[in-house]
Amino acid sequence: MDARTILIVDDDKDFLRGLGMRLKSDGYRVVGAADGVTATSVALKEKPDLVLLDLGLPGGGGFMVLERMKALLPLMTTPVIVVSARDPAANSERALQAGALAFLQKPVENEVLLTAIRKALGESP
Repeated sequence: MDARTILIVDDDKDFLRGLGMRLKSDGYRVVGAADGVTATSVALKEKPDLVLLDLGLPGGGGFMVLERMKALLPLMTTPVIVVSARDPAANSERALQAGALAFLQKPVENEVLLTAIRKALGESP
């Protein structure tokens, strides 16, 4: 079976690189985008199995990306996990209402993130 593809959308290049390496070592194929505009085009081109989405992005924030993805037929069923340093009290409910499966606060522990990814992809833990 081919590796599942995860799109990481984050403008922090160090976070993107570090998380990408962690996920690759767990057997996932990783693609990245550093802003809102690129995120949608990469998602349409790559058809990821899952999207990890930051909220604070240039070129349209994470909520705009989430709303765009949920409005596009090829992407509307793609699971999205928001991974953000923003205040969960103010953003978690909004992210879930916009279609995200989960809201994880940065810095996120490796096991917490992997558990959320496996659950979203329907993989056994």
